[in-house]
Amino acid sequence: MHYDYIVVGAGSAGAVVANRLSADPRNKVLLLEAGPADYRWTRVPVGSARMITNPAVNWLYSSEPEATTDGRRIPVPRGRMLGGSSALNGMAFVRGQAQDFDTWAQMGNQGWSYESVLPFFKRLESYDGGGDDAFRGRDGPLRVTNPEPREPFFAAVIKAAGEVGIAHNPDYNGATQDGIAMSQATIARGRRMSTARCYLDPARKRSNLRIETGAVAEALLFEGRRCIGVRYAAGGEGREARVAREVIVSGGTINSPQLLELSGIGQPGRLQSLGIEVRHALPGVGENLRDHYAPRTKWAIGTKGITYNDTARGLGLVRQALRYALSGRGLLGSVGAPMRAFVRSRDGLAAPDLLLGWVPMLTEPGPKGPKISRQSGVTCYAHPMRPESRGHIHVVSADPGTPPAINFNFLSSAVDAELTVRAVRIARAIMTAPAMAPLQVSELAPGREQTTDEEILDWVKGAAETTYHPVGTCKMGTDEMAVVDPQLRVHGIDGLRVADASIMPTLTSGNTNAPSIMIGEKAADMVLRG
Repeated sequence: MHYDYIVVGAGSAGAVVANRLSADPRNKVLLLEAGPADYRWTRVPVGSARMITNPAVNWLYSSEPEATTDGRRIPVPRGRMLGGSSALNGMAFVRGQAQDFDTWAQMGNQGWSYESVLPFFKRLESYDGGGDDAFRGRDGPLRVTNPEPREPFFAAVIKAAGEVGIAHNPDYNGATQDGIAMSQATIARGRRMSTARCYLDPARKRSNLRIETGAVAEALLFEGRRCIGVRYAAGGEGREARVAREVIVSGGTINSPQLLELSGIGQPGRLQSLGIEVRHALPGVGENLRDHYAPRTKWAIGTKGITYNDTARGLGLVRQALRYALSGRGLLGSVGAPMRAFVRSRDGLAAPDLLLGWVPMLTEPGPKGPKISRQSGVTCYAHPMRPESRGHIHVVSADPGTPPAINFNFLSSAVDAELTVRAVRIARAIMTAPAMAPLQVSELAPGREQTTDEEILDWVKGAAETTYHPVGTCKMGTDEMAVVDPQLRVHGIDGLRVADASIMPTLTSGNTNAPSIMIGEKAADMVLRG
């Protein structure tokens, strides 16, 4: 089969690219997705908990054991269905700070400053939570909502944060990110707003768009230095699709470098050792991996009826289901971490550098994912937003079915360790502020006995997980370790681009789904402009 464009991966960015390219009926577009078309739990926000360990819709990757994880393998869930990770994530909508994108531009990526990407952020969203029209989009495909802090717990935390100098910010995606707020979310009328729902559903009936699910990309096809198509497996057979214009790889931070390496693009010595023919030497493929390494502090709440541990177990869960059915609210319609704070680790900083997020319950492992604990309490994760530590992702076999090796190299930068400890201490300051006293709060983890920086770091190494924000493994730039240029074209290869979170040179300040969707919008615009 021949197409004008092939998009590999129907996730947060790939679904956007496919929608925008196929909007012109003259463009024949093929969208390949390894996972299924749909899954019932993706529609209900609380379904995230049912998908976090489900291999039907989740790649279920894990990192290699490392000293800074106490030899643990860290779970790395990634969406494997239409909508990708936007179909199973926690749904928090965070653009990041202006300085994130200005930094990208200062690194040599012309056209990626905040002023340049703001129109694409506005284009993608339909936001009805007020705010300034200079910053917010009103009629884009993606519904974004801003819940009110109705629950007593959230009101108490906002007051407690104010007592330690962290002000309430009604729109952290507006003029400034500073402060504490309820989490803006890709949820509307109690339903998840994934890119499958918001970008692919409206495009499904286009005769020029073919969406093929259960299609696992195995290698890119070339004629000389030009990419001319994709080899993939579907329905138990090998297939090939050819392209007249471009292939856009949107597999995400793990699968995109994997596909490039399987296709012979990467570090020659590494590829040759696995019997992969070297097509083009690009040493940066798979390097520059970054993620948020986030310890979860845990707090017992003595006052009953405050957390979901009290209000969503037993008959309480029935009441929550009824509430959701009638209003779309409550636990079943909630964003993963309903409240977050963007704070500064010290005075004199130009912008926040730490993120704290609150989940009004404690959970424990269950047979189908996390389940609500009997212990009444609260989880608060805390971490640096722009870590300096960098790891890598590389294939370990020429077999496309073998997962790549993920090495995060967390806390290898001294500043990351310092800021992680500071984030934990700020979480403690808020949770023990006077406003929290009526809730009868007591610390469970790391525990009051962990007082020194070294003790806190030891706890972090044994307990922290990521917040599922891997980026950077096909870095955008003009230096020798860059994989794509500022137009997202793979260096040295014609007809091939990468468009997903893997192109981020650095982590954005917060969750990465919104920036990934923006990358999809901007990539499609660049492709259409030639």
